[in-house]
Amino acid sequence: MIKHFTLEQLAKMTRSKLVGDASHIIQGVDDIKSATSSDATFLANLKYKDSLNTTNAGVICVHEDCPIVAGKNYLKSANPSEAFQIIAEAMIDKLENDTSFTGIHPTAVIDPSSTIEEGVHIGPNSVIDGDVTIKKGTLIYANVYIGPSCIIGEDCLFYPGVVIRERCEIGNRVILQPGAIIGSCGYGYLTDAQGKHTKLQQIGNVVIEDDVEIGANTTIDRGRFKSTRIGKGTKIDNLVQIGHNVKVGEHNIIVSQTGIAGSSKTGRHVMMGGQVGIVGHVEIGDGVMIATRGGISKNVKERGAYGGSPVMPMVEFNKQQVHLRKIGSYVDRLKKLEKELKELKSDIS
Repeated sequence: MIKHFTLEQLAKMTRSKLVGDASHIIQGVDDIKSATSSDATFLANLKYKDSLNTTNAGVICVHEDCPIVAGKNYLKSANPSEAFQIIAEAMIDKLENDTSFTGIHPTAVIDPSSTIEEGVHIGPNSVIDGDVTIKKGTLIYANVYIGPSCIIGEDCLFYPGVVIRERCEIGNRVILQPGAIIGSCGYGYLTDAQGKHTKLQQIGNVVIEDDVEIGANTTIDRGRFKSTRIGKGTKIDNLVQIGHNVKVGEHNIIVSQTGIAGSSKTGRHVMMGGQVGIVGHVEIGDGVMIATRGGISKNVKERGAYGGSPVMPMVEFNKQQVHLRKIGSYVDRLKKLEKELKELKSDIS
């Protein structure tokens, strides 16, 4: 159900300063190019400030220091993206947890030894194995598997196709997007003299702390003996691989197609761009930021931005990239200098 708000109501809701008509009605949200007079939109990057001249939006969420165009409505705040998100979520009664299935669906299979607390919803064809605990308010969509002796916290949200294998522990308010695999076997083998590979059994688990989100088709391997751990507040994108015994710190951001090999450790507030690669048994310190396709082969403990493979401080990496873009002209200059040197030697002789 779509709701309607006056700009006065939205200003209070977002703690923004209203510039414009307080009685104007907003009943939708859209991007700044497509928005109509009944829509809210936002401008977070001043690079696109010219859009203020052409947008038809009913109200624009902007930064408090943003120059504005007269004759339009604005909600000015320190964080226009956050203000817009508050409006977008307020417009719709239900967002991520909107489902027609409530309670426990008759096709769900639940072992009688498991404990399901009040307010838990379990969708069609989901399987809850033995000795599982699922705490109140958790929503489990269709075709989810939760293995033996798992502990699932309060108010979690598991989308279709999620697999949580045996003995894993999930904290409160954890979101697992479709196809996320928690607790798969770590990649470990013994190779004998004949080159035959024998599987090493992985008997640990995965622990996911509170307020973590795991993206679609991301895989997190169980520890060989102990736990692979994902720290609270961490947000992991789609198609990420996290190896066994890895310790991911609190409030990390890990973007798609990143791979973290076994027994590596990250600190707090670490950020990794897409396709970052981290070898095993290295440590990354608090506040480290790794640019897209960065390769980490040894410890990086000093806070700051890094790029390249192997990574180096971002300032150094950018200088190298500038030189690489000019490599053709450098080669031409060398060839010219070699020719001139030969001619000089010929004249001397």
